[in-house]
Amino acid sequence: MHSIKTRLLMVQKLTNSTNKGKAAESIACDYLQQKGLKLITRNYHCRQGEIDIIMDDNGTTVFIEVRYRKNASFGDAKESITLQKQNKIRTTALHYLHSFPEKNNARFDVIAITGENSQQQFEWVRNAF
Repeated sequence: MHSIKTRLLMVQKLTNSTNKGKAAESIACDYLQQKGLKLITRNYHCRQGEIDIIMDDNGTTVFIEVRYRKNASFGDAKESITLQKQNKIRTTALHYLHSFPEKNNARFDVIAITGENSQQQFEWVRNAF
């Protein structure tokens, strides 16, 4: 298995932004599993929106938004999560929690990947919003 840094470099070589996004989500998911989180589901969606990854962290349901930005010319990956996007994620998370009422502890995390080659930054932000 390749290191996260090697896999991130491979993401840059993809040409389609959808493919880049899916590849970044896979890297983020693998990274978080290495950190002890357990995958619940990926790409959960309902009429209100979509959540990239949902994981369990010792009884806490974690809703994870993954962002990849090739460069920071228009802001880094974290900054691309607008208030409108945060609200959409919150609404979708409420839909998920209503569907699974036994899950009552939750938080919102962000995996932000910004830059390319040796300038690449990978950041896990817990309780991001």
